[in-house]
Amino acid sequence: MSAARAPRLTHLGPGGEARMVDISAKPSSHREARARGAVKMSLAAFEAIVGGNLPKGEVIATARIAGIQAAKRTSELIPMCHPLALTVVDVDCVPDRGLPGIRIEAHVRCEGKTGAEMEALTAVATAALTVVDMAKSVDRWMTIDDVTLVSNLMAAS
Repeated sequence: MSAARAPRLTHLGPGGEARMVDISAKPSSHREARARGAVKMSLAAFEAIVGGNLPKGEVIATARIAGIQAAKRTSELIPMCHPLALTVVDVDCVPDRGLPGIRIEAHVRCEGKTGAEMEALTAVATAALTVVDMAKSVDRWMTIDDVTLVSNLMAAS
């Protein structure tokens, strides 16, 4: 595709400088997004998390709370992301012996002028980082895998 036909990036000004997109003329509508990811770890780390045997405390509950808090603060972390008044943030952290590890899913909802996908992704990534932080004393080689947007709904009002 030639440069003349390339799609215009909305976060770049005429001179190529980064800028926040003006959404003031957009109508508000129902927005909903889901994201997921996983933390893969050793069986020893998995057993320590499930058994509640880590010095930093209860990993699953802490990761859920961290994910919820992160979704609410996404616009403070990502420079060109608009702040949203979220109406729902659900974060599930489910132990999966088959990985072994923790599967994480976030569901975010709001009424707004821009999508909630960054909030859902931020919730998953932060919950995953929290799992790693809390269990690194048992496994320093955990991996955060497959953080991805699962759905992104933008319904007209």
